[in-house]
Amino acid sequence: MTQSRDSKEAPKEASIERRQFLQHGTLAGAAALIGSTGSAPAQAQSSEGAEERPATTPVMTAEAEATPPQDVRVLGTNERSGSDFMVDVLKSLDFDYVCANPGSSFRGLHESLINYGGNESPELITCCHEESSVAMAHGYFKAEGKPLAVMAHGTVGLQHAAMAIYNAWCDRVPVYVILGNHNDAALRRAAEWYHGVQDAADMVRDYTKWDDTPWSLGHFSESAVRAYKVAMTPPMAPVVMVVDGHLQEEPISKDAGLHIPRLTIPALPQGESAAVEEAARMLVEAEFPVLVADRAARTPAGMALLVELAETLQAAVIDRGSRLNFPTRHPLNQTHRYSNGPPPMNRPIISEADVILGLEVMDFWSTVNTLRDKLHRSVTRVAKPDAKLISITTSDLYIRSNYQDFRRMQEVDLAIAADAEATLPSLIEAVNRLTTGARRRVFAERGRRLAEASRISDENARIAASYAWDASPVSTARLCAEIWAQIKNEDWSLVSSYYSDGGGWPRQLWDFDKSYQWLGHAGGGGIGYGAPASVGGALANRRHGRFSVAIQTDGDLMYAPGALWTAAHHQIPLLSVMHNNRAYHMEVMHVQRMCNARNRGIDRAQIGSELVDPHINYAKMAESMGLYSEGPIDSPADLGPALERAIAVVKRGEPALVDVVTQVR
Repeated sequence: MTQSRDSKEAPKEASIERRQFLQHGTLAGAAALIGSTGSAPAQAQSSEGAEERPATTPVMTAEAEATPPQDVRVLGTNERSGSDFMVDVLKSLDFDYVCANPGSSFRGLHESLINYGGNESPELITCCHEESSVAMAHGYFKAEGKPLAVMAHGTVGLQHAAMAIYNAWCDRVPVYVILGNHNDAALRRAAEWYHGVQDAADMVRDYTKWDDTPWSLGHFSESAVRAYKVAMTPPMAPVVMVVDGHLQEEPISKDAGLHIPRLTIPALPQGESAAVEEAARMLVEAEFPVLVADRAARTPAGMALLVELAETLQAAVIDRGSRLNFPTRHPLNQTHRYSNGPPPMNRPIISEADVILGLEVMDFWSTVNTLRDKLHRSVTRVAKPDAKLISITTSDLYIRSNYQDFRRMQEVDLAIAADAEATLPSLIEAVNRLTTGARRRVFAERGRRLAEASRISDENARIAASYAWDASPVSTARLCAEIWAQIKNEDWSLVSSYYSDGGGWPRQLWDFDKSYQWLGHAGGGGIGYGAPASVGGALANRRHGRFSVAIQTDGDLMYAPGALWTAAHHQIPLLSVMHNNRAYHMEVMHVQRMCNARNRGIDRAQIGSELVDPHINYAKMAESMGLYSEGPIDSPADLGPALERAIAVVKRGEPALVDVVTQVR
C-alpha cells in the first residue's frame, strides 16, 4: 500500500521552464541544423549573471517569440478586440466558469477571458480533454442548476466532445458549447484547413437543440443570448455557438456601441388544465396508483412537490434515478420493488398498479414492459393489461433529431406535453379538491401497507450487505457502508453516476433526502462521463461547502484520467473512492451470455474485458497528478482508516483518491 501526497511545487531543478527550453534546447538544435558559417566561433562577451553562448547559436526569448512581426497590426489605445466584446456578453449571461482544453481556433477568446475579463466570472477551468470539459459542465449543472460554457477547438475538438454532448442531450442538460472555427477558407493557416469546416455544428446537430454561426459581433450578441434562452427552456438540451477565429481577433473601437440584449427565460410549459384535472381524477379513484419519476426534479423544489403529491395520495413512488426525485428512506419509496428479475418476480410494484403516472420518464415503454437480452429477446408486459397510463413530459415537445433517445413508443391513456415539475402544483391542487373523506381513509390504509413493505426492504438490504463482509477483495456493499459511516454527518453529495454507484448499494444503505445528494445517471450511458462529471459536481458543491464523494469505477477513469489533474490544479475538494474490479464487468457478462448461448463455456469470457496484466495502480496515478492518494487496498480492515485520512485532506480543500480492489459487484 502506498500513502502519498505530491507537494504543490516541483523542485526547481527538476522542472523545465518554457523560456529556458526555447533558449537552451530548441534553438540550439536549430542552429546545429543551420550549420557552420565557416568562420571560427567567437567567444561571447559575458557580464555578471549572463550566460555564455556560442556565436552560432541564435537566442530567442519567449518575449521575442511572442512579439508580433512588424507587418502585424497591434491594437491601438482606443481599441479592443472582438473577443473582448464576446467576454462582455458571456459576463452578462452570468457564467461562473468556462471549461476548455486549449485550442488555436479560440485563442482570441482565451486571451480575452484571462486578461480583459480578469479570469473571473467566468473563470477558465483547464481540462485535459474536450469530452471532460463537457462532462464537467454536465455534472456542474446537475449540482448547481446553472449551465457552464465550454470551449472546443474546431473539427478535432468537437469530435472529442461529441460523446459528452450526446450524454447531455439524452439527460436533458443545457451545456453551452462555444466552438472555435475559421469560416473564411481564404484566411485559414495551414493547420486550419483540416481543423476548420464549412458547417461545423453539423457534426453534433442531431443531438443539440440549437446552433448558430454568427458573422458579426452584433449577430454574436443576439445569438449568444438566444442560445442561453433556448438551452434553458424545457426540454433543456445542449446548444452550440460557432465563433469565427477572425471575428474574435477583429479590432473594434472601444466605443463601438455594440448592444447586448437582455436575457429573459420563458415561463415553463405547464399542463393544460382539463388534462391535469383528468389525471387527478384517475389518481384519486385508483386503488393502487404508482408514481414513476425520472427527470422530474429539476430543482430542489421538485423533490418537495413530489413528496407532497405522494403523501396526499399515499401512493407508491419509483425513482428511476436520472435525478434524485424522492428521499430514499421515505416509507412511500418503493424503488426496491422495481427489480429486473425474470417473471413473475419482475417489478412487482408495477404489476400491482391500476394507474401509473410517469413524470419525465426517459423510457416509459421499459417501465411497463420488459425485454430480456439473454438467450433470445423476449418481450413481456409487466403492467396489468387494463392499467391506465399517464405521462407528463417535455420529451413530447421535441421536434427534431433522428435519435430516438426517448426509446420505444409507448401508448398511454393520457399524454400531457409539459414540464412535470411545473405541472405538479396544479396537479396537487386538483387531487386535494377531488379527494373525499372516504378516499382519504383508503389512502391511509394503503400508506400503512407501503410503509411496512419499505421497512422489510430496508431490513433485507442490511442483511444482504453483510454477506462477504470480511472478504478480500472488498465487497461493494462493504465499500459503500464504510464510506457512509465516514460521511453521514457531513453535508455530503454523491457526485458519481449510476454506473459508479457500487451496484446500487448507496441508495439502499445511505439516507438521501436532499436533491443535491445524488446527481443521477449519465443520460446516454457513455463511459468516461463519471470522472469529469464528478469533478464538475464537486466544483459546484465547493461554493456551498458541501463534501463531495465519488465512487469511481476503474474502466470509466481510464477514459478520462486527466480529470484528476483538473481537480488538483483548481483545488476542487473531491473524495474519489475507486470501485476497482479490474474489468469492464458488464461486458464480461455480455460475453458470458454469448458463450452460454453458443454452448462454448465461459472460462475464456473475460478475455478482452479485464484490466489486468499489469494491474493499474490508481493511487500512484493520482499521486503523479498532485492528489493525496492511498492504495491499492484489498483488505476491508484497512478501508475505514484510509477513508478517514483521505476525508481529512478533502475537508482541507484538496482532492484525494483511495484505490480499493473490489469484488465485481
